Amino acid sequence: MPKEWIVGSDGKNLKFKRETLLNYGMNRWGLNKAQSVGPTSELIRKCAPSSFEEWESFYFGNATQKKRNGIKVTKEFIRDLGQKLYVKLSEVVQNELDSIKEGECIDYACNLVLNRTYEGYRSEIETIYGQLESILGVKIQPAPDEWDRTFCVDFYIEVMKKFIGLQIKPISSGQALNQYQWVKMHEV
Repeated sequence: MPKEWIVGSDGKNLKFKRETLLNYGMNRWGLNKAQSVGPTSELIRKCAPSSFEEWESFYFGNATQKKRNGIKVTKEFIRDLGQKLYVKLSEVVQNELDSIKEGECIDYACNLVLNRTYEGYRSEIETIYGQLESILGVKIQPAPDEWDRTFCVDFYIEVMKKFIGLQIKPISSGQALNQYQWVKMHEV
């Protein structure tokens, strides 16, 4: 019997009716971070599977929880993550939704569209033109709108008639590197 919350698939990847909410919860509480489920991108590249079954077997044979001293990730552990997600969404998020006010939503929309866009622009300009150009010693150009929408590129550098795309994001955007990635990059 089909599950009512699954609305389709793309290969093995299922499409969920409430994907946005589920993804929000997984990210908000870090349930899918390498600390919990292991470095999935690194593991799949190491495996280079030719089938889903090969990947699944490799993953459960090699994935360990960074936060729990290398304890193996199991199917039961992944199931427990789903249960934690349910509790967080049904209790924490539900309480937040019950307490939200119309004025809060209006203020947030105005702030996001105007204030945050302006501050992001100022920060972008200071980063690109105030720092990066002088550090690199090259001219950095604003990317055409089409590049922004197609490739998520805000600026570019031209090198021998080829282009290097740049996107600047503040740490607070939620699109920045995870804390453990910053620590790894700056280890001596």
